[in-house]
This record gives sequence, structure tokens and C-alpha cells, in this order.
Amino acid sequence: MYESGVRGLQRHDYEGAATQFRTIIERYPEERELQERSQLYLRVCERETARRPPTPQTPQERVYAATVAFNAGETGAALDHLRRALHDAPDSDHAHYIMSVALAASGSGGEALEHLRRAITLNPENRGLARQDPDLEPLRRSPGFAELVNGPAGASKGRPRKRR
Repeated sequence: MYESGVRGLQRHDYEGAATQFRTIIERYPEERELQERSQLYLRVCERETARRPPTPQTPQERVYAATVAFNAGETGAALDHLRRALHDAPDSDHAHYIMSVALAASGSGGEALEHLRRAITLNPENRGLARQDPDLEPLRRSPGFAELVNGPAGASKGRPRKRR
């Protein structure tokens, strides 16, 4: 049981290892040396578990986690969070926008433009944001980007178009 706990600790399976050490502490109170080592390792497991951020549960939490991951240079993790967010909330303009930023950074320009288009369709205010966003620089030369962010005549000024 002790060896299993130590292996779990080495694999960074802190929750599994903590379970093993707690069991040892409960079952073998008379084994002083084993108790001391188990308590020490249990504290390590608890400290490491406390450091881990909770797993995002809602689409908003996933978009936030994606933003944090992207800013930390972890584009793959950001994309994973965003895919999950969009699975649960396909009409989240914010998730589509951040997805376009992450995809642009990963070199997937076509897919990034589609998510940007969807973000702007869901919330036209994203058009102005996209015009100035330096994270979308990789898309600026892509066919359709200028038309997408400039929109129809008058859209950039927030006025409805006149009908003739």
C-alpha cells in the first residue's frame, strides 16, 4: 500500500496517492515510522492538490481557462477548453472570438476566419474589436478578413443602411 502511494506520488496522481496514505494512517496507527512517512507524503499530496486550479465546468469558465492558457502560450490547452465551451454553448460569441484568436495563432487561418465570422454574426460589436486586435494579425492578409471586419457600408459606424 505504501509503495502504491509512493508510485502515485511519482506519477503526480496526488489524489490516488493521498487515498493510499490515508488508508495506511488509519490501518496502522502502531507503526510509528510508517505513520510519519505517510503523513509527510500526505501533506505533499494535499499541498499539490490545493495548487491545482479547479476544472472548468461551465462554458464561461472554459472560455476564461482558455484565455489564461492562451496567454501562457499553451495554445493546445486553450483550443481544448474552447472546443468544450462551444460544444456546450454553440452561440457564445465570446467563445467563437477567442477560438478565432487561438486558431490564428496556431496557423489555422481558414478555420479562424469562420469562427470570427460567427462571433461577428452573433455580436456585431466583435467587428470593431477584431479591427484593432493584435492577436488577429496573422489573419489580416487572409482573403475575406478586410471585408469581414469592415462589414457592409455603414456597419462600422453603427448606423443602419438606407434602403432605396
